[in-house]
Amino acid sequence: MLEVTRGILQRALDGVLPSDEEAVALADETELQPLLETAQALRDRGHRNVISYSRKVFIPLTQLCRDVCHYCTFARPPRPGERAYLLPDEVLEIARAGAAAGCHEALFTLGDKPELRYRVAQRELDEMGYPSTIAYLAAMAELVFRETGLLPHANPGVMTAEEVGMLRKVSVSQGIMLESVAERLFTEKGAVHYGSPDKRPSVRLATIAEAGRQQVPFTSGILIGIGETRRERIESLLALRRLHAEYGHIQEIIVQNFRAKPGTKMADAPEPDLEDLLWTIAIARVVFGAEMNIQAPPNLSYDEYPRLVAAGLNDWGGVSPVTPDHVNPEAPWPHLEQLRQRTAECGKVLVERLPVYPSYALDSERWQDPAMRTAVIRSIDAEGFARMDRWSPGDPEVEPPPADIPRRLDRGRGLDTSTAEVRAILAARERGADLTEAQIERLFHARGDDYHLVCEAADRLRKQVNGDTVSYVVNRNINYTNICYFRCQFCAFAKGKLSESLRGVPYDLDLEEIVRRAREAWERGATEVCMQGGIHPEYTGETYLRILRAVKTAVPGLHIHAFSPLEVSQGAETLGITVREFLLRLREAGLGTLPGTAAEVLDDEVRVTLCPDKLSTDQWLRVVEEAHRVGFRTTSTIMYGHIDRPRNWARHLVALRELQKRTGGITEFVPLPFVHMEAPIYLKGRARPGPTFREAVLMHAVARLALHPYITNIQVSWVKMGVPGVRACLDAGVNDMGGTLMNESISRAAGAGFGQELPPEEMERVIREMGRTPRQRTTTYGTAPEERVIASFSAAPLTPVVLTPVKKYERVGASS
Repeated sequence: MLEVTRGILQRALDGVLPSDEEAVALADETELQPLLETAQALRDRGHRNVISYSRKVFIPLTQLCRDVCHYCTFARPPRPGERAYLLPDEVLEIARAGAAAGCHEALFTLGDKPELRYRVAQRELDEMGYPSTIAYLAAMAELVFRETGLLPHANPGVMTAEEVGMLRKVSVSQGIMLESVAERLFTEKGAVHYGSPDKRPSVRLATIAEAGRQQVPFTSGILIGIGETRRERIESLLALRRLHAEYGHIQEIIVQNFRAKPGTKMADAPEPDLEDLLWTIAIARVVFGAEMNIQAPPNLSYDEYPRLVAAGLNDWGGVSPVTPDHVNPEAPWPHLEQLRQRTAECGKVLVERLPVYPSYALDSERWQDPAMRTAVIRSIDAEGFARMDRWSPGDPEVEPPPADIPRRLDRGRGLDTSTAEVRAILAARERGADLTEAQIERLFHARGDDYHLVCEAADRLRKQVNGDTVSYVVNRNINYTNICYFRCQFCAFAKGKLSESLRGVPYDLDLEEIVRRAREAWERGATEVCMQGGIHPEYTGETYLRILRAVKTAVPGLHIHAFSPLEVSQGAETLGITVREFLLRLREAGLGTLPGTAAEVLDDEVRVTLCPDKLSTDQWLRVVEEAHRVGFRTTSTIMYGHIDRPRNWARHLVALRELQKRTGGITEFVPLPFVHMEAPIYLKGRARPGPTFREAVLMHAVARLALHPYITNIQVSWVKMGVPGVRACLDAGVNDMGGTLMNESISRAAGAGFGQELPPEEMERVIREMGRTPRQRTTTYGTAPEERVIASFSAAPLTPVVLTPVKKYERVGASS
């Protein structure tokens, strides 16, 4: 290895990109292994154990092109009896086949400006009423998106500023291969791009720059083996790097190897060999660093394409289960299952992405036109990758994906996609170390074998702390009002003139109805009544005290678990007293414990959008800490899977853990996955449809690991996860199934389809089917009295609830 290379690679590993001069110096490096090792390390730092791909359908809108590239078989002259362009019905037929095969992307391939060369192209465009090929492309992209939901990616070649803007409105990403900045390949007679006006490097770079100015997620790259030198390859990469440094819009760099095709001028030209391809991929990784997405198409990479992983790529590009690669029809795509298997052989997990890469998908406010933004947001998970299944919290019609059901891994398995990083974090946890925020965040990114190892570690810890007992409480939820003057973007329960939810009738329960429900709960074996409601503009702290006294007088043996930190704060404010003084009055009136709800995500980065007028993170923590200081126990929660990300979840868990270390007042942690169906922020197109199943299971597992030994009870919400989800979470660190509820209103209002009650018989059946021992508990995790248990198993059916509508809070135009 050259001495200059050694220094460049070391600085690259230290996070310093090579200068232009240093990068060019790498052209003289012929020793491959050091380059590969550096590229691998950088790739793993930026992309962990993930290799992505896009499941797409190729739509060859036209194969006419005014350019005459010497290697191309895609472009061809007009043929008698054949149309120059696919008709709309033909476009839709291809797109619908792709949608039926589970594709997310519609990749439009076409030649450059054929109407400037061929009369038949201009004539057909005139007949269809389009001034240009790109105008027709924009119309077809909009049609495909509207009719099939596929996300268009456009590769139309050189574009004007107007054309880039036109396509931005109907596509989620665009692209053009730079191929090479070597001007001689364009100007010298006989060179590969001679006679091809759209292949002039300056013209292509101008298009890429314009896409940057208009904030278009953009794909570009180089084509190797077309007569360029290694130095020229690096110069091409540097040209792209300069544009990316200015605009930040280049989402991937493709390193594509020339393949000789019969019938072309380069049919007998030598192809770059595998080592040359590996060298170029590694150089691209070093030049661009850890974060850039480096791609090489697997169908062009010989039978040894898994070796490209060792060169630092993190993406296989587009793979179609429906259509051939129209640009390289002689090279079939590997079957997706084969691609997954071969990727796993490299120790990596194959993960599907959209045509827009994760970091750009997560920042859709900047990178997407409003017309495309909602579709992108609803198609991604918390990391910005594609949602690969239809499961969402509260949906009883869709089973969890089998691949994400936690399982024990065979220690002697042939394929291992786990990472040393995750194994080290789990080992540190096993030694008793508190996990750092960064370590917790890393566990939330676990995929493949990492995911199963995290679940297994959490379950092992659960068994160590809680044994095989799974507890639950017989309780009743009483939501005394759904009228609320806060404007939480996630809430479908709250009603009123100021609420964000348009559906449902505002109500405010009479005190007699609250008492009746509490008395009935006691008769049905409950030990607890859980009471929370909207923040009614006419409620004061005295309202909450009056509810407590009435219930406690009617049913003195019933434990009252009530009032979120937000209600406590509001109650104190309306009485003009401190939170501490109000908490003491609540205790005197009969309050037993407080629910740690209204937490949502304890990170103001999220709260500023999700619930901007609610308590801040610090305010919520102060109220709960004060409750602990005066002797109350509380639960703790997180409501996740909307606009949040793993870093926000990690901050939330650390905040709860540090609070618990100070006070010891938290009885349990309850993950509450976002139920999206009727949530205002989802209906506005600004939130994901809840967490994926993998994310939901991980929340329980990572919480067990992150909160140990301070919070020892991890609860699963059967209302949101359903029984199949409960079973998975019981294998991922959960030891509690929460309450039987009797009446559940909040999740149901948001669209959850699971029942409003899971009676003790059903609770215990689910628990026993998992090989665990059920235990009916009290709110504070004591054992339920025997007479309560007996009453709960012989409970009479619930009588119908009575709501008290309040007309003056109804919104004009609101529907039930």
